[in-house]
Amino acid sequence: MSSQKKPVLRRCTGCGEMKDKKELIRVIRTQDGEILADLTGKMNGRGAYICRNPECLSQAVSRKGLERSLRCKVDRKIYDDLEAIFAGQDS
Repeated sequence: MSSQKKPVLRRCTGCGEMKDKKELIRVIRTQDGEILADLTGKMNGRGAYICRNPECLSQAVSRKGLERSLRCKVDRKIYDDLEAIFAGQDS
């Protein structure tokens, strides 16, 4: 028997590609309706995933991928927060 675990795959809401969960950023909607970027990947709530790529973020905005996955309206501030996270990882 193999002792290696299979990678956990999730679909990016921007590009639609299946990628390893560790390569993606999780965005959650809590029970209170608050939307947050979950950098730990362990917070409670309905989750959606997006690549660590600004192009995928722009695709998610135009296609409303996060809104569809989280089943609610996503405020522009959330997208701005994600852009700041992407800018912070480049340095």
